[in-house]
Amino acid sequence: MSRAVFLPGTLEALWDLHEQYPEAAVYAGGTDLLVRLRDGVMDPAALICLERIPELRGIADQNGSVRIGAGAAHETLLESAVLSREFPVLCQAVKMLGSPPIRHMGTIGGNIVTASPAGDTLAPLYLLEAEVELGSAGGRRRMKLAEFITGPGKTRLERHEIVTAVIIPKITLFGIQHYEKVGLRNALACAVASLAALLSVSDAGMIRKVRLAWGSVGPTVMRSPEVEVALAGKPLNRETLEQAAAIACKTVAPIDDIRATAAYRRRVAGNLLLRLLLYRPGEAP
Repeated sequence: MSRAVFLPGTLEALWDLHEQYPEAAVYAGGTDLLVRLRDGVMDPAALICLERIPELRGIADQNGSVRIGAGAAHETLLESAVLSREFPVLCQAVKMLGSPPIRHMGTIGGNIVTASPAGDTLAPLYLLEAEVELGSAGGRRRMKLAEFITGPGKTRLERHEIVTAVIIPKITLFGIQHYEKVGLRNALACAVASLAALLSVSDAGMIRKVRLAWGSVGPTVMRSPEVEVALAGKPLNRETLEQAAAIACKTVAPIDDIRATAAYRRRVAGNLLLRLLLYRPGEAP
């Protein structure tokens, strides 16, 4: 089927197109949408591409926070000095996302709106308490990313609304930022389970503060206050992490699918915590 494709250069032009083509599908990099079109999962009457709207692409240091345009490609995130300095956990995740062509095409806004439990950027963004900025012809609003995503492929995005930016507050409490995932291959793999971690560890090796988030082990990114409480105030050693891993295995809520069983995902979710031994004082990560 032939369909019209539009490339607006401003948000105002985008809102006008929404009015003219209310059933059009909106995309940026198109790494997910184009696959769905090929497979016949969706068949919109028109397409609206966002890649020529400059306001959606920039990365701005705003003193206490960093604003990332939703149309910023993953490779652009990796090239950003401010993101590398402030949020290495996010950059670690992006490095593991797909292949170089996918990182050049795919965008952070697309990864968020796709709302896959395995989305590589999502666990770090949850820990960093990121907010999404949502725009439409009627104005803009903001909400926590953890509130925006409601389930696999489900968000609070309203009709004719787009994600315009991601805003991440800067943090100073966590000297350790870590992301790791396990897949069925060593590269180009969708996560069977992933872990993002922020830790503050004293010179004596005591865990002062910790935030943890898992991907691919529940309908959305999963946090576990129980595990965080079990770690806080304890020494960063194998015994502490093994005890926390046992709790993690019980608190995550994975499913069986073609990539892994729920039981395997539970085990991996716990084992990923043991990788934090890399950050024991006196040992190189």
